[in-house]
Amino acid sequence: MTTREPTREGVLQAAAKIAGLLPPTPLLPLCVGDAVVRAKAESLQPIGAFKIRGAWHRLTALSDSERARGVIGVSSGNHAQGVAWAARELGIAATIVMPRDAPAVKLERTRALGAEIVLYDRAREDRDAIAEALAEERGATLVHAYADPWVIEGQGSVGIELTAQMERWAGGGPTRIVTPCGGGGLTAGLALACPEAEIVPVEPEHWDDVCRSLETGAIQRIAPDAPPTACDALQTPATRPINFAVLKARCRSWHRVSEAEVAAAQRHALTHLRLVIEPGGAAGLAALLAGKIPPDGRTAVVLSGGNVDPAALAPLLAPGARTDLDRALALQGVPRAEQRRLA
Repeated sequence: MTTREPTREGVLQAAAKIAGLLPPTPLLPLCVGDAVVRAKAESLQPIGAFKIRGAWHRLTALSDSERARGVIGVSSGNHAQGVAWAARELGIAATIVMPRDAPAVKLERTRALGAEIVLYDRAREDRDAIAEALAEERGATLVHAYADPWVIEGQGSVGIELTAQMERWAGGGPTRIVTPCGGGGLTAGLALACPEAEIVPVEPEHWDDVCRSLETGAIQRIAPDAPPTACDALQTPATRPINFAVLKARCRSWHRVSEAEVAAAQRHALTHLRLVIEPGGAAGLAALLAGKIPPDGRTAVVLSGGNVDPAALAPLLAPGARTDLDRALALQGVPRAEQRRLA
């Protein structure tokens, strides 16, 4: 793994690459209480997630000899698709290490993009060890989902794009950016891209290694017995030093959200923004809707992905979905008035 550190200059270079490749994703106004929040719809990328940015910046930085030896990625699905998409466009062979329990839609779309998939057991095997062994065996370049300077810079292009849009439509750049957080690649990229904005990472309960790392000042790992979460894209075991160095210098607040709050955010995005957002992609919005982060000044939220299995989406659309959500909130001790607001 390279020791190069990500920089804002690198973020700007990545943003220029992305601007020449893809149109900006929409920045949509959304009322949260009495405030207007700007929602960056990265769910509308060609692969359904922001991960296309970091993958493109990383793969276009490879030398000809590195391209000839191929790349190895590790992902539950969104980074997998980003790497597979970029590799297909650049004529590079891609192999992705993915968990057996990854959403079927993510596995199918990664295969459809031409990548080889190596499956592993999330509970028993170390995905990074598998990927590193494959990279060494094949002489391939390991493209880590978040602990890679080019990947971090590429994800930061979201912030450059968002800032330009807010300056045009909101009267100035963002004062606060709320973002889903897994390993911290997007969060670190946003921090480098938007040095004047408050960057607020949000994680699912029990998968809060970044929150606990920021609270303790040292990198913490997820507990071995952590319960499953619908936010598969945020199920990272621990952040890495390259990410944490940026996060601890820039993040002053962070939050956790429950499964019920995430489901409420998905439903809200469906009904108010007409967007399909996957659970992990809705974590930031969940914190805002739950009142954990009051919109202040020019607040933006990243809707980071929209790759949802139809079977998982159906319950949110079912006639009893609101009742089921109310029941889940009640079990968590959420007051009735707050239940109505979240639903």
